Amino acid sequence: MTPEFSSWFLDVCVTISLAILTVAFFLIVVRIVRGPTLPDRVVALDMLVAVGIGFIAAIGVQTDYYLYLDIAIALGLVGFLATVAFARFVLNRGLAKDATIVDEVQESIAQRESGQ
Repeated sequence: MTPEFSSWFLDVCVTISLAILTVAFFLIVVRIVRGPTLPDRVVALDMLVAVGIGFIAAIGVQTDYYLYLDIAIALGLVGFLATVAFARFVLNRGLAKDATIVDEVQESIAQRESGQ
């Protein structure tokens, strides 16, 4: 393989990955807006962090500036801690018998039993 082909192939792959990540980003934003429950939104926010890491990594490869990968790792750590904090928040609301969480759980159980 020639170096020109390798460079061209890498550029094409990075462009395709950025396009796929853009589509994923918009689908995740739709899930965050539509919900329907708080845990769905928390999972979508966690996925948004993962897509952000993908964007940073792809741009790092495209620009040959690999310091972006360190930033992506740091974002991954912050995203993990945010997910744990959100999970504890949802758990505490459930243990406190918050009306919105109780209603969401009952709605989810009813949907599961009806086969939706």
